[in-house]
Amino acid sequence: MIGLFATKTQRQKAAQRKSFVHLCVLCVLVVLFVPLFSFSQATEKVYLSGTGSDQTVQWDFFCTGGMNANKWTKIAVPSCWELQGFGKYDYGFAKDSVRGKEKGLYKHRFNAPANWKGKVINIVFEGVMTDAEVKVNGKSAGEVHQGAFYAFKYDISKLLNYGKENLLEVTVAKHSSNQSVNEAERKADFWIFGGIFRPVWLEVLPAVHIEKVAIDAKANGMFHASLNVNSDDVLFKLAVSIFNGQGQLVSKSIINNPTIDNWKLWKINLKIANPQLWSPEKPNLYKAVFTTYHRDLSIHTVSQKFGFRTVEVKQRDGIYVNGVKVKMKGVNRHAFRPETGRTISKQISIEDVLLIKEMNMNAVRMSHYPPDDHFLDVCDSLGLFVMDELAGWHGNYDLKTGTKLLKEMIDHDVNHPSVIMWSNGNEGGHNLELDKYFKILDLQKRPVVHPWQLFNGVETQHYREYNYGIGNYEYGREIVMPTEFLHGWFDGGHGAGLEDYWEKMWRNPLSAGGFLWDLADNAVVRKDLNDSLDTDKHRAADGIVGPHHEKEGSYFTIKEIWSPVHFERKEITDAFDGKFNIENRYSYTNINTCSFSWKLKRFGVTSVQDKSGTAVAPNIAPSAKGVLQIDLPLNWENYDVLYITVKDKFQRELFTWSFALSTPMDVCERIIAKNGDAVINVPVTDTSMILVNVKDVSLMFNESNGILTSVRNKNGIIPFNNGPIVQEGENNFKGLKKYNDGDKFIIESTYDKKESYNTLKWTIYPSGWVQLQVNYFPAAYFTNFAGINFSFPEKEIQSVTYMGDGPYRVWKNRLKGNQFGVWSKTYNNTETGEAPWIYPEFKGYHSNFYEGYFFTKSNRFTVVTENEGLFLRLFTPAWKTDQWHNYEPLFPSGDISFMQGISSIGSKTQSNETTGPMGSKNIFYDYEKDPSRALHINLYFNFSAQ
Repeated sequence: MIGLFATKTQRQKAAQRKSFVHLCVLCVLVVLFVPLFSFSQATEKVYLSGTGSDQTVQWDFFCTGGMNANKWTKIAVPSCWELQGFGKYDYGFAKDSVRGKEKGLYKHRFNAPANWKGKVINIVFEGVMTDAEVKVNGKSAGEVHQGAFYAFKYDISKLLNYGKENLLEVTVAKHSSNQSVNEAERKADFWIFGGIFRPVWLEVLPAVHIEKVAIDAKANGMFHASLNVNSDDVLFKLAVSIFNGQGQLVSKSIINNPTIDNWKLWKINLKIANPQLWSPEKPNLYKAVFTTYHRDLSIHTVSQKFGFRTVEVKQRDGIYVNGVKVKMKGVNRHAFRPETGRTISKQISIEDVLLIKEMNMNAVRMSHYPPDDHFLDVCDSLGLFVMDELAGWHGNYDLKTGTKLLKEMIDHDVNHPSVIMWSNGNEGGHNLELDKYFKILDLQKRPVVHPWQLFNGVETQHYREYNYGIGNYEYGREIVMPTEFLHGWFDGGHGAGLEDYWEKMWRNPLSAGGFLWDLADNAVVRKDLNDSLDTDKHRAADGIVGPHHEKEGSYFTIKEIWSPVHFERKEITDAFDGKFNIENRYSYTNINTCSFSWKLKRFGVTSVQDKSGTAVAPNIAPSAKGVLQIDLPLNWENYDVLYITVKDKFQRELFTWSFALSTPMDVCERIIAKNGDAVINVPVTDTSMILVNVKDVSLMFNESNGILTSVRNKNGIIPFNNGPIVQEGENNFKGLKKYNDGDKFIIESTYDKKESYNTLKWTIYPSGWVQLQVNYFPAAYFTNFAGINFSFPEKEIQSVTYMGDGPYRVWKNRLKGNQFGVWSKTYNNTETGEAPWIYPEFKGYHSNFYEGYFFTKSNRFTVVTENEGLFLRLFTPAWKTDQWHNYEPLFPSGDISFMQGISSIGSKTQSNETTGPMGSKNIFYDYEKDPSRALHINLYFNFSAQ
């Protein structure tokens, strides 16, 4: 149905105001412009700049300060001028970052065809940092625009020389003359740039045209649209056609009258039956085509994509989209690339959205400014919830400027179905006087939040601890949705602690999820520093991924934890029947739309061939639980690991889970040969050392405590020694006994409850294998570590190949994201978040260790364990701490360790122990020093030259 709000009387009064003579004149004018209308029905877009960072146009340019200043030259447009070698690099915290007088003077010449005369020509700037003064042919196009991230336009129809060349001049001030703009945009925790950083184009319109379209399409099929037309002097009609995503026409209507008495404002109300709804899981888009007519002659056509969906905030309940309560699996995202700064392209927007969705996220927050138009286009088409943000880091715009910029943001972004809520500033940068204008200006009346505050019934407090106060969080009454949490600084945050947070969020009915800080390290190419990458003293090393999307360990942790198909923990035993308990954590999608495949793999030299197959996707509704059945072959026990890969209906991998089928004991039995024909030689010496020779290996032990002091084989020294040293426990190995047991030689300490309750036992086999058994008690009930250490000079290691979880290192509060397998890692000294961003990092903790091969330049040795759940520690990574000393990773002494308890990690804003239970210290029973309660480590070494 068409909603026609004007009454007959109102229409008659409006018509009476049009004199007969006036109407005749207008009709004549329309007839004269028939050729114009017939050839210019759609808006014409003529770029003066390039379309993005991947396609630019050279303009004349003059920079007043910094690099390459005070000379006319050329610059790519769009661009940030620092990345083109001009001006000065500024991070928002720099003392002079808002006092700079840096300006850029741009000139560009363009032609205006003679047939444009009589049309309306707008010049459109999608974004200029920060103040822009525009002149055409020496005349001002309008008032100076202030505010960097907002599209603005000027009608330059009367300034153009038609059929001739025209001169465009733009003076850009990097810092605004309006102090409130600097407070909102420039004094911020991010890089600030100068320049015409988004595209510039001419908008060529018919003399009478549609100026603006706003659409509100509800989940119930109600379609509302508001159109502004630039003239009230011509009586015309309006047609609207709606097409679905397959291009099929689903509705067409003709409207002959505007709304009430305003011939410039037209409102449309339609009902579409059974629309396909828009959501991140099902991003169904429609297209509305609006055409104005004079009699039967089309004047102007505007096409607009949109989606049917309804957003509601139900107080003390949750955020609902299309009637379904949703939880944001979100991330904060800057528009950024190292080589181009904030100038990006549609391809970059596609890359960013795909990256976000690959981590199984469903939401993104625009931090801390509105994005490029193409980014929202991609969010619409690929499916992401968007929180669109008016700039304001810790300061805000004045009311006049803020109102103008808010209108520009809403006019620019209003029709994107992905935008489900607005953000009024950030962390205190809220202009409370603007709140009412969001509803006035937005036809959809989207909800508004104040990040870092409780506003509109939504608590968005940043970086709250896991146990953030009973009244505010676990038993509070408001909706909880932190717009920043788990601040990712270097390797802390993001994945570290996320499992604890997310499980609490998932089960809390008042939780609406949250947004991690942030997507990528913002390292900028420094033209003044030999094109090196700079994160400004590590302030911008906040990303889940590196500046070129290099994937850190947290990327995979997030991918697993936020997978919409959730596997319940499963330990595989001989009684395994192929069944897995799974949960559907989609909001709108049945798991039966996914595909499941499996693979069995055996490692090492074996005649057992890998096998693979598929499984039937179970019918599990959103938020429900069910069972996945994997039909495995009868000999599945002969394999080491089962992989299960789940893909969504678009064949995008959600995650690949691994389930170890063999145990460390199984691997030991396969590869360790204890019997042999070698003679174990233990020469008697007068030193305090015990020398043992077997095959080509010479071992030296301290005679008083059994510590290994040196290893040598026929290729030379293996610098693995000074162990086992119990970490955070007593190294009280005493009462050493040396004896032969058949063809084995044994070195063993004596247990004493008071003097030597920690014990070790070395067994040297005639095969050359060496067994170490350590029984020990940690130093305290609560402890950072549990395990044993050895020394090994870092400079000697070249690589490690190991069986276990990998390839990324882990922390106690970040164990997920890896797969069980055999991994080869070449030595690197990567510090997470720092150049050269080589991942995975070599140094750190590696979980579920079974066996490993350690390589030097000229030698190697092997370690195998019988222990389940053992961690391999490889050296100590370097790190830089934050001002609060939260990010200070803990490592045991020594260089190579075999641990049963490892440390967690903190982030910039939280210590490790405030990220949840997994961030707390290890707890081991240590009372009475009863040997039956001791921790036990059993290792085998092979030092023989291979």
